[in-house]
Amino acid sequence: MSKKRKSTKSSNYKYAQSILKIFDKYPEKSFNSKKIAVILGINDKYKKRLLSKTLDELSAKKKLVQLDEYYQLPKKDRITYTGKIELTSSGNGYIVCKELDDVFVHKSKVNTALNRDEVSFYLVSRNKGKKTEAHVECVLKRNRTEFIGAVIIQNNTVFVRPLDDKVFTDFFIPNKQSKISVNNGDIVAIEMIKWENPEMSPYARIVKKLGKEINQNVQMHAILSEFGLPYEFPYDVQTTAEQLDISISESEIKKNRQDFRETLTFTIDPKDAKDFDDAISFEKTANNTFRIGVHIADVTHYLEEGTLLDKEAFERGTSVYLVDRVVPMLPEVLSNKACSLRPHEDKYTFSAVFELDESANIVSQWFGKTAICSDERFAYEEAEYILEHNTDVIPEEISIRSGSYTISQEIKDAIITLNSLAKTLRSRRMALGAISFEKQEVRFELDDKGNPQDVYFKESKQANKLIEEFMLLANKRVAAFIGKQKKDFVYRIHDEPDLEKLMALNSLIKKFGHELNLQNKKTTTASINQLLSDVQGSGEQNMVDTLAIRSMSKAVYSTENIGHYGLAFDYYSHFTSPIRRYPDVLAHRLLYAYLKEQKVKDISNYEAYCKHCSSREVLATNAERESIKYMQVKYMQTHVNRVFEGIVSGVTDWGLYVELVDNKCEGLVRIKSILDDIYYFDLEQYALVGHHTANTYQIGQEVAVRVIEADLLKRQLTFELT
Repeated sequence: MSKKRKSTKSSNYKYAQSILKIFDKYPEKSFNSKKIAVILGINDKYKKRLLSKTLDELSAKKKLVQLDEYYQLPKKDRITYTGKIELTSSGNGYIVCKELDDVFVHKSKVNTALNRDEVSFYLVSRNKGKKTEAHVECVLKRNRTEFIGAVIIQNNTVFVRPLDDKVFTDFFIPNKQSKISVNNGDIVAIEMIKWENPEMSPYARIVKKLGKEINQNVQMHAILSEFGLPYEFPYDVQTTAEQLDISISESEIKKNRQDFRETLTFTIDPKDAKDFDDAISFEKTANNTFRIGVHIADVTHYLEEGTLLDKEAFERGTSVYLVDRVVPMLPEVLSNKACSLRPHEDKYTFSAVFELDESANIVSQWFGKTAICSDERFAYEEAEYILEHNTDVIPEEISIRSGSYTISQEIKDAIITLNSLAKTLRSRRMALGAISFEKQEVRFELDDKGNPQDVYFKESKQANKLIEEFMLLANKRVAAFIGKQKKDFVYRIHDEPDLEKLMALNSLIKKFGHELNLQNKKTTTASINQLLSDVQGSGEQNMVDTLAIRSMSKAVYSTENIGHYGLAFDYYSHFTSPIRRYPDVLAHRLLYAYLKEQKVKDISNYEAYCKHCSSREVLATNAERESIKYMQVKYMQTHVNRVFEGIVSGVTDWGLYVELVDNKCEGLVRIKSILDDIYYFDLEQYALVGHHTANTYQIGQEVAVRVIEADLLKRQLTFELT
């Protein structure tokens, strides 16, 4: 008799554990006893009665809540959090949450979340230990709904397998959604329709067929998709843009604008630029001062607030600059035509006009809507040639026109004078504590098919700094003009760096023979600038610059002004690039409203607008980096088995990251491939250390590596030490 009771108690415990596992797996669902019996495979009447009894006991102990015939987990004592999930290719990941440190989430507890989704989650104990892990309760907001993948057809059923290895599920394409004819292996763009059950594939529809092979075009689509970025404009947005009236009206200029069309004006941009959103005008006054206009494309004239075009631009937030293409914020009719300040075309602009003396002191300033007609368009290389050679002749090898040409003496004098003023502005800014980040930017020479033929590094020379200083001046003075009136505005803010990050940077750069003076703000800034100057032209420059930038706070948009640490400005905004940045559009609207003493619509929403734009900027930057990584890997495919000099740029418990000195391509040396010893990761030294030899590999160490593999799908280079 006692044995039977013991057996029943054991069965109850067994059923209780099995039942709770079901609810733990599906915490948001309700089940009746019949459904639970099916899941547990119970057919026997006696066992079904035992199951019902166990459910009643769990309900009595408040481990389950009974609602009519259904049971569910109690929620009143469960603390839920909100965060963003970051998944790896294994399916496991972490949830980034403000209230907690990053929380591990096992792939079995991910529910229907995908990488970078915003989720609601709660904590559960991990492996019966003290550690906890996250259990995703539900998805609050999808990071993206569009994916790129390969078609898989099985028994007339269509699935799509994503190219992104962080998306761990195939997508099911229902017959009614298969309006585009596809074959096995086709590469397609899909849109997720719904995903409610993690045990089943999410439903999706095929949006576009991209081809039959994973080529560069497909990979760039995949990168955009990975970060939830668009790659083309919706039909209705494109149609609306093409119907805009982009003609220039004399009555509009006479009534609402100051006319600068007769004032000497020109643009200086990259030689391959398609849109020109800023121009500079120059004239000498009778008082021996200089009247300099910073003229910015008047995007808001065409982009009316709340329209379809405006909503699309806001959602995008920014243009995205991949290696081989630009995904613009605005349709081409605006970005490359109406709002592009092309030479010898009348254009509407919004301007900041300054009167400067010979010492670059501001005598007066004016802000308002204008009209201009650019006299010349220069590439940076052409303007640089004028400055370096003090000449009015642009030779054929520099010219972006057909052959050499001569500019007017007036334009030559203007460029030289502007450069002198810019140098004064820059030296004054640096003296006030601005940080001089001039990180080497990797660029590629592409052939007609977009394949990389060579790698080079973008240099910031006099012509670049000339334009930069006057754009900074306009951004700074517009922000100060409004900020000092205590009016709401969209600021570009940059907080002071965290001391812990600076101390970590200091310990790393000591390996290169450098040291920061962290005594106070002034000495810190000065020593950071000295560091950046000292590494100029060295093999480790790119890595030290990167480490220094990582130690800084991130610049963001906000209506709460705290100044800009990196530029040493008390007030700063983005006003000068509304073709490619939506915050500049917001700045234009606010400035114009204040100048006209008009009421600003929805001002209480502007902080949310700022956060959206900041997040879109991060996604765009990440996509741009991934496109560079892809192109670096593609370039290195022709260099497999070659040996290069490199510098250890990162150390982890799975290996060394090495940056090649010649081309800044970065690859991984796996720890298992280092065969002269058994190595382990020493966190204190931030190094790989040999068990027997005590040989170490640390950040900054020079090494020789052989290129073993260049994997385009993973955008990853694999090296081995030589």
